[in-house]
Formats: sequence, C-alpha cells, structure tokens
Amino acid sequence: MCGIVGYIGTREAYPIIIEGLKRLEYRGYDSAGIALFDGTDLKVSKTKGKVSDLEARADKEITKHGNIGIGHTRWATHGVPNDVNSHPHLSNSGDLVIIHNGIIENYESLKQELMTRGFTFQSDTDTEVLINLIEDVKIKENVKLGKAVQIALNQVIGAYAIAVFDKTKPEEIVIARLGSPLAVGVGEDEFFIASDASPFLEYTKNAIYLEDEEMAIIRFHKAIKVRKIKDDTIVPAYVQKLQMNLEQIEKGGYDHFMLKEIHEQPKAITDTYRGRLLRNEAIIKMAGVEDNMKRFLNANRIIIVACGTSWHAGLVAEYIFEDLARIPVEVEYASEFRYRNPVITENDIVIAISQSGETADTLAAIKLAKSKGAFVFGVCNVVGSSIARETDAGAYTHAGPEIGVASTKAFTTQITVLTLMALRLARAKGTINSTDFRQHLLELELIPQKVEEALKSDAHIKMIADIYKDSRNCLYLGRGFNFPVALEGALKLKEISYIHAEGYPAAEMKHGPIALIDENMPIIVIATKKGHYEKVVSNIQEIKSRKGKIIGIVTAGDTQVRDLADHVIEVPDTLESLSPLLTTIPLQLLSYHIAVLLDKNVDQPRNLAKSVTVE
Repeated sequence: MCGIVGYIGTREAYPIIIEGLKRLEYRGYDSAGIALFDGTDLKVSKTKGKVSDLEARADKEITKHGNIGIGHTRWATHGVPNDVNSHPHLSNSGDLVIIHNGIIENYESLKQELMTRGFTFQSDTDTEVLINLIEDVKIKENVKLGKAVQIALNQVIGAYAIAVFDKTKPEEIVIARLGSPLAVGVGEDEFFIASDASPFLEYTKNAIYLEDEEMAIIRFHKAIKVRKIKDDTIVPAYVQKLQMNLEQIEKGGYDHFMLKEIHEQPKAITDTYRGRLLRNEAIIKMAGVEDNMKRFLNANRIIIVACGTSWHAGLVAEYIFEDLARIPVEVEYASEFRYRNPVITENDIVIAISQSGETADTLAAIKLAKSKGAFVFGVCNVVGSSIARETDAGAYTHAGPEIGVASTKAFTTQITVLTLMALRLARAKGTINSTDFRQHLLELELIPQKVEEALKSDAHIKMIADIYKDSRNCLYLGRGFNFPVALEGALKLKEISYIHAEGYPAAEMKHGPIALIDENMPIIVIATKKGHYEKVVSNIQEIKSRKGKIIGIVTAGDTQVRDLADHVIEVPDTLESLSPLLTTIPLQLLSYHIAVLLDKNVDQPRNLAKSVTVE
C-alpha cells in the first residue's frame, strides 16, 4: 500500500526522493516523510497530507543536502494519519531510521517486551516497534545493522518491505521484503530503492526485484548482495532490463491519470492481443496456455481468485469460459478463499488475476492452491511482480502502467486475455466451430476501434453526469455477460465520487432493490441488443412505472429503449461475449465526470490505495 523510495550515490538525494514519492503517491497519500543524512547529522521531515505538503514543510524544517536518504508516502494501517505516525520512524537513540510498507501482526507483544527493557514510543505504529526491535538486537547482540535487521525480522510475524539506515554508518542502506514489493535500481555508482520502478526510470533501466524473505545491504561503490532472511544464504542478484518508459507514467496532457487511462484502452487492448491473435491464420498463440494445454484440457474446473475490479473481470471470464470452452468455473474473492478450507484437487486450475501482481490476498490464495497441488495460472500487468513469479504459468496484460487508483484499462485488458484463453481452449476442445471461431477473432480484433467510437460519447456523458451528480444513491443493472459490468460500474462510482451505488442482475431487481426506486433514483441499465434484451426492456418498464430515472447503455441504433429511457448512451454492436469491453466504457466516463463535477480527487480517492499489499 505505502510507497517507499530511497537513494544512495553521488547525486543529491532530496529531489530524487521527492519526485519518486510523487510517482508512488497512488500507493498511499495520507501522510509523507523524508530522512536525509547531510554528512553530519540525520535530517527528518514528515507530515500528515500529501507529498506537496511534505515539500512545503521540508522547505522550513531541513537542509536538503545529502547523498543518502529514504522517503515514504503512507496509507495508514496502524495509527491514524497524523504527523507523529508518519514515516520515517527513528529508534530511541535517534541513530536508526526506517520506512516500512506492510503490517507487523505481533507488534503489540514485541512492544510490551521492549517497554520492559526501557524503550519508549512516540507513535501508534507497528513500524516504530520494528525499528526499536532492530536497535535492541543490534545493541544486545553487538552486531552490525544488516545482521540486526535479519535477526529482528526472524522475530516478526506479518508482511513488510523496509529500508533502514544508521546515521553512524551512513554508507549503506539495508532493505528487506516479505509480502510487499521492493525494487532496486542499479546505476553507475548509485542505487535507487522503490516500491516499483517508476521513481528511477529516468536514471536507470536496470532493476533487481527482491523475492519474498530476501534482504540486501546496499553499499556505496560496492556490488549489491542479496541474502535469505531465514538462513543468511547468499542468492544471485538477477538484474532485469525495464521495458517501461517515462512517458508512460506521465499524464500526457490529460487532467487526470484516470481519464488518460480510459482513453488508452484502444491501444492497451491492441497491445494485449498483439502477437497472440493471428486472425489471418485463424490461430491464437499463448505460450502459457500452449505449454500447459494438457492440464487445461483435463481440468475438472477452473477457480478464479481475485479482488475488486479483477474479481469483476473474473466474473465476466466465468461466462466466457463456460459458454465457449464448456469448462466449469467458480469465481472467488481471494480474501475469502484464503481463509476457507476450500476443496481443491490436483485436477483443478486456479487463475489468479491482479493488475499489480502484488495483491496480498491473491498471493496468499495462490500459495494455498499450490499447497493443494492445483496448477496456478497468473494474469497480471506488471512484469516481474510477485504473482508473475509465484504462479506456474501466466499471461501479462500489457496494459502499461496504471496510475489512477480506480482501475479502468486493467479491467478491459484482463477480459481480453481471458477471452483469448477461452477461445484457444474452446478450439482445442472442439466446443466452437471454425466459422464461429473466426468470427470471434474478427470481432475481438475490431474491439479497439469500437472502443474509440464509444469514447466519442464523452461530451454527452458529461452532460448526463451534470444532471445526476447530486444523487445520493444509484442502481446499476445488467444481465448475463453484462451483470459483472454493472458491478464494476457501481464500484467505479463508489470509489471516486463517494456516491452509494449497487450493481445487481436486472432480474433480481424484483427481489428487493425495487423498493428503493423513486423519482430521485437514477438507474443505469445495460441493455444491449444481444442476450436477454427483451427481458431487460421489461425490467426498464417496471422501473419507469415507479418513476425511476433510466440511463440506458444501448447498442447503436436502438429505438425501443430510447423511447423508454430518460437518457441513452450508445455503444457499437459486437458479439455478446465481447460486449463488456464496450459497455464498461460509458460507465467509466460517467463515474469520472461525476467525480470531477463534485470536485473529488479522481486519481487519489480517500481511504484507497492502488496496490493492496496488506490484508
């Protein structure tokens, strides 16, 4: 959740850390802080609020010189967002300083033990407990900082990514991870530390990603050494070449990252199927599927585990896999799956979906599934992420960096990958004939230009948003393939505008939600021509008879719903199974414009962070 940045080298650390924190602010933005060693002493500045608030405070509090430093932007877990609970945290002596992403579950018992030995605490955080535990070990065992960190981490229960340094030995930073991501940028006589690669893209394209239960001591002018936390075993430090570029993580002229990412979807979908969808040859090439085709064809069922928007993509995939490939599918919240005692066999396939590839609950679900002997296939966006490394095989979505907290292109590219998988398996099983297969390939190839067409309704959608921006509740309805889209549309509105919204299967309206409908209730109904169109039209008529306000998402040229609805938003025609790739577009834009009109922080909605790396 939180964002970590560090630097050691010959440059001034302050501007690198501050700019890095701004790029990581999507990971947490309720407080921020920085610690620098200026050659003489440790300088710390931290505050409740955003990185811009930290800059203003640092201008007054500290000198900004120094070649070693660490910074943090926080999403609160232990302790309310305030100046004292902000990171970095100092040990009681003031010599050691730490930044931390994660949760130390046994911090309270450790705190009580440390208090019996004279330690005092200023904050309510688990992180302050950890830095004092490290100091206690360092003094008691008379060991260097790296060894003290290792011993201390073997006493904690929980998840962490940390960076620690000692002002009495300011030529090294000790880092470690378990369950939270941590990357090291390797430059010429300099190292960068960050939760992901975005803070150091303009300085180096060489990165090392720590694995779980690994730590490293980063020393100026020396090669990085990576060790296992448990047993001190040295492991190879594998340097990866980053494919991302700086332009991908800038706004590119858009007012918000979310709007940019909505408009990037035609390209993102194209990039996702490029090299995989070969329409002229009538084949789909996916190495992760091809290499494990026997496992897929012999699977008893597919279990999809995911959270949030990725879970909604999994629900769409359930319809697609069962319809095309005739494979039974169950879709599970990863956060519930991991704490049940699910029945999993060696003949099951688990598909784990996550934009970041770092979602804590999804990672835990993967480990549970693997322990039961299931084959695990990952679908994620971030190359080299934990899920990409933990799964048996997988496929990247190639959506490019998604900075806006509310996922948009992640959803459509995940559906694209899952559709390609379903089509490939359907062809291998013989559950789709050649003509239908070719038709699906053609229609999927046309989706990017149809998304472009759907985006042209932006001004019309903004007008509708202005009418309904003051609504206190909204209802989203869909059927079949578009029921999950209704859920996703409601989630988007909740996330960024804070308007209460619920998604339902349209047929379930009569089983409760219809009681909510009156002249003040906007109901967004996905009513494309395919599937259960006449049934949805009947649902609309029931709503109108109760004075509900209808916003219909309809196939271009529709007249029947147009005559009933208060407003309609058209999307191009396509196959029913592919329609979620189009119907979600106006729902994304509607949520975006309502939030902007309400003056909400679209890219950084309250209480949310982009990558949920803690429970």
